[in-house]
Amino acid sequence: MADRKNIPEGFSIYATRENGFFPSVIFDRWRVAFLNYFDVVEKELLYRLERHFQTDEVFVLLRGKAWLIGAGDEDKPKAPKAFPMEPGTIYNIRRNIWHHVILSRDASVLIVENADTGNENSAYAELCAEDTARLKAEIQID
Repeated sequence: MADRKNIPEGFSIYATRENGFFPSVIFDRWRVAFLNYFDVVEKELLYRLERHFQTDEVFVLLRGKAWLIGAGDEDKPKAPKAFPMEPGTIYNIRRNIWHHVILSRDASVLIVENADTGNENSAYAELCAEDTARLKAEIQID
């Protein structure tokens, strides 16, 4: 399991290795989607974070490597932290939490969020150059 001291505030992590059905995160009007590698999730192109005002967002790493970044719920991202995802583990990012995901070229992530999540109920903020450089150096995706 990832070192819990690096888990940003506002993230909940769910995992089980037991057989059976285990509802972990329940929210209204969810959308389930696959996120596969493309330029927005490329480590070298990292420059901003996003947050959603009306939904939690769940990420599950299906294959490859991925890192999540989080930076609190203030008006602007603050002290962003990154940590590697583990396959088969549910990562719930609560609404209003600044976040982003970085994927390896062979990665696939399952995403669950409100079906109407989009630009009209989300915000985007650019990272400062210092935080961007630190995160790019820290994230080991290759």
